[in-house]
Amino acid sequence: MSFATVLPIWESIQSRFHKMVKALPEQDLVLQIGPASIGYMLRHNAEVEYMFADWFFGAPMPADLEVVTNRGPGGGKNKPTFTNLEELVALLEQSNNYLIEAMKNLPDEKWHQPVESPMGPSTPIEAIGRLMYHTGIHAGQISLIQKNAPAVKAE
Repeated sequence: MSFATVLPIWESIQSRFHKMVKALPEQDLVLQIGPASIGYMLRHNAEVEYMFADWFFGAPMPADLEVVTNRGPGGGKNKPTFTNLEELVALLEQSNNYLIEAMKNLPDEKWHQPVESPMGPSTPIEAIGRLMYHTGIHAGQISLIQKNAPAVKAE
């Protein structure tokens, strides 16, 4: 399996996810059930794509990217809010393009070689599978939140 095999599947999942994101009403970004809002999940998804590009494909994260949604020390406290849909869409497009470029640059023989990461060892092909699953999980959570979260009243 190589970039040529993975790309059409990746693009299919991403295009559906990005279409859903672009259709979100901006006021829904603050909706949440549990600890994370829709806007927070979108930011998180983009950050994870950058992290995986770094960890598994050797593309260092951009120096100007501040990772604010990962579960590090103190994670879960004072979560930032993300309410600008245009900015989130742009960040998701940038992270997707960055990851695709990193995948394209990985030699075919390295797709099945384990890489050590903060999550433990994984091959790049396994990492892309995890990202596909990750995106699907958050797409489902967003749909669930939109259907079931209490509306936030404007002040």
